[in-house]
Amino acid sequence: MAWPYRRRAAVMLGASGALTLAALGAPMAAADVNLVKNPGLEILDGTTGFPQCWEKSGYGDNDHTFTVTGTAYGGSRALDLTITRLAGGDRKAMMTEDPDCAPPVSQGHQYDLSVWYTTSQPNTVITVFRHDTTAGWQWWTDLAALPVTGTFQHALVRTPPVPPGTDRLTWGVTNYGVGTLVTDDYAMVDTAAPVPDTPCAGTGPECVGQWQVRPELSPARAMHAVLLHTGKVLLIAGSGNDTDLFQAGTFKTTLYDPVAGTFTDIPTPADFFCAGHVQLADGRVLVMGGNKDYAAPDGSVGYKGLKVSYIFDPATNSYTRINDMLAGHWYPSATIMGNGDVISLGGLAEDSSGTVVNEHYSAAQGQWLPMGQAKQAWSFWGLYPAMILLQDGRLFYTGSHVFGPGLPGTGASIYDYDAGTITDVPGLRRKDERDQSMSVLLPPAQDQKVLTVGGGNHTVSPSAHRLTDLIDLKQPAPAYVPGPDLPHGHYTDGTPQTGAEGKVYLSTVILPDGKVFETGGALHTYRETPVFEASMYDPATNAFTPGMATDPVPRTYHSSAVLLPDGRVLTFGNNPGDGSFDLRISMYSPPYLFRGDRPVITSIPNTQWTYGSAQRIVTDGPIVKASLIRPAAVTHSSDPNQRYVDLPLTVFPGNVIDLNLTTNPNIAPPGWYMLTVVNAAGVPSAASWVHVGGA
Repeated sequence: MAWPYRRRAAVMLGASGALTLAALGAPMAAADVNLVKNPGLEILDGTTGFPQCWEKSGYGDNDHTFTVTGTAYGGSRALDLTITRLAGGDRKAMMTEDPDCAPPVSQGHQYDLSVWYTTSQPNTVITVFRHDTTAGWQWWTDLAALPVTGTFQHALVRTPPVPPGTDRLTWGVTNYGVGTLVTDDYAMVDTAAPVPDTPCAGTGPECVGQWQVRPELSPARAMHAVLLHTGKVLLIAGSGNDTDLFQAGTFKTTLYDPVAGTFTDIPTPADFFCAGHVQLADGRVLVMGGNKDYAAPDGSVGYKGLKVSYIFDPATNSYTRINDMLAGHWYPSATIMGNGDVISLGGLAEDSSGTVVNEHYSAAQGQWLPMGQAKQAWSFWGLYPAMILLQDGRLFYTGSHVFGPGLPGTGASIYDYDAGTITDVPGLRRKDERDQSMSVLLPPAQDQKVLTVGGGNHTVSPSAHRLTDLIDLKQPAPAYVPGPDLPHGHYTDGTPQTGAEGKVYLSTVILPDGKVFETGGALHTYRETPVFEASMYDPATNAFTPGMATDPVPRTYHSSAVLLPDGRVLTFGNNPGDGSFDLRISMYSPPYLFRGDRPVITSIPNTQWTYGSAQRIVTDGPIVKASLIRPAAVTHSSDPNQRYVDLPLTVFPGNVIDLNLTTNPNIAPPGWYMLTVVNAAGVPSAASWVHVGGA
């Protein structure tokens, strides 16, 4: 069996997926068909003595044994997998990748997987592989971690809808810790509730969505937009790219309530124009750097970065200064790590030079670490480098940035902050034309796929391009491959785009149905020629659906888009080359809001979720999937912390559902998330806020 390359750190944390289960298990109905061959492990191969249709698998440096034991739950045989030493990797017994043994599946269907087990340690997880009719066998997802038990317990979990192009699954229980795992009596049952393929023809809102320009105007230039767990949106301007306001010391922040349509002005202590920002685990917003001084009109001196840093607290609607960073940063990135710390990279220093100093905010200490504790690679990462946290704790620099050409080499790389190593990643096309492209960790985060969309650089090419590039970071040697081209749009006068014409300054927003909404942008990086176009990207099919309704307001430089808890999308900003700024706010209602009643989460007993837990909810009807979406903190087509975390289901009668949360904090870094469920029609619920964190 082919196995994905997964580093020890990822495996030891249960890297790949949403884990844990309910020990409850409803027996199969008599009419249900168990698709597992030799489910009780009773039939042995005459040559190997191992159960037929099963094989020994795994990888890495460990000592282990597979034994057919008579200590069974049912019948006379079970499988004993014992690991006595583990330096890395895992071991598992899996159904063989053979058409006679691997269960057949149907696209869009979901399957209930169950097994009886005992385990002496918690590092065990139900793992699923799928057979793609084009790409062959590949890891799909981890579903449910198995709590420690000395007596046989029943584990039951439901798969997500089977992706297109999948004809078979294999699965088993992975052991990635020292201890003994015994399994018996496997079952796999089609839930007979396929997710319908509902292609939509026409231009009605049920097909393309609908825009509304809000009647209220923002009192601040929305350079930065952060959705808080209160449901309000923090709009940060600083001086707002206005030298007169900078000279006057007039810096602005406003808190927008999209429900009431009101604003609350927030005293702003420094020029946060082009600062960095990220949401901390407790829901406060860490703001780092900003504008110390504007560039000289003759270009002799560039912009200069601030060293100061503040925390905005939604409980008090105020900023509090913390210790300064090691260096100045104008246009820095900010990525939250699995332990709640923040790594900030890039930007311009106090003297306008490129900052090569890494900044490390310690969540435990509540401050930036001093030199000697903040680890350094002494590498310049550019401006707003898109740094996405991977499941093994490393950072992926996607190649998306702001201003100028890409970095030397391939233009994309994986940075191991702890080890200090930087590894080039090949395949990114036109890497020197990725200024204000946007990169997104595609749904679900467990798949570890990133799409980089559009971009430009007028010093290299007069127009932005329409290229997208896709990378699977689970692969042993990940590389970008070409994705589908962005759909064409049109210009202000109605002239359609043609050929290679694409977009810069665009936004991509993860939606609760698992698709990515793409909107806004312009043809030129010198802040001209807005493009009116919006599309919907489906990670399952790797395809754009063109022709979504377009924002009536141009959204170019200094624009952004934010998903709201009710499933709508807000867009802000537009800063043309004449120095003006559009203060209008637009609101997009995606097609799913016009496709029937929305499911409702009627009960969430617990909103404080620990890793590896099963969280019970009740809904008003059947659902097919659930997810957590991290709230936006976006500026300059950059939100490296945006992610959608799949929550595998354990379904019980009465629409009682256990949601299985990953054990790996690198998949879902601590903080507040929007929980949504989706029904068979593809319609999501309004979100409920839950907090993720803890052991």
